Amino acid sequence: MAMRQQVLYLWLAEGALDTETIGWAFHDGSSGKGPQLPEGEPPYPTGLAALEDGWCLFQSPAPHPLYPGTEYDVSYPANEFVFERRVDS
Repeated sequence: MAMRQQVLYLWLAEGALDTETIGWAFHDGSSGKGPQLPEGEPPYPTGLAALEDGWCLFQSPAPHPLYPGTEYDVSYPANEFVFERRVDS
């Protein structure tokens, strides 16, 4: 069987893997033939839980300096962690 990649993005409350998941996205390169994630709620409460379930950490966020006066600026969530796993398809 061919191996396919699944990618999981978790946005965490802070820059540490053991903080709460506040957003997520899942991309399935196995065309739905590999293990799937539940819809609706985040699949893992923390990034650490994803590691414990066998996901490999692919990318962690770079630290962002905080400047006085920027507390209310709107931007993308800064604490983005990217995980991947390979599955048979």
